[in-house]
Amino acid sequence: MTTIKSREYIYASKQLKEDQEMKAEILDKIATLLTVAFGLVAALAWNGAIMAIFLAIFGTAENITAMLVYAVVVTIIAVLVTIWLARVAKRAKGES
Repeated sequence: MTTIKSREYIYASKQLKEDQEMKAEILDKIATLLTVAFGLVAALAWNGAIMAIFLAIFGTAENITAMLVYAVVVTIIAVLVTIWLARVAKRAKGES
């Protein structure tokens, strides 16, 4: 038979555990959000740099050929980097 004090202690310890789990989940989401935000900033910086290179090569940004070449090259680079990162992450986890 449990006493009222022991029931209160069990309830308080469950509540404390839930609070700690909630704080950990919030911190995890904030870390994810910040990582994505910095990724977006880096992507925009790379976009500007690559666009400047294409502008130097092809001239104005209104050139449709330059815009298409730029889009294709950036897409290919994005796909290759994504595949490479997936393989690196797989190796880091110990998978083959």
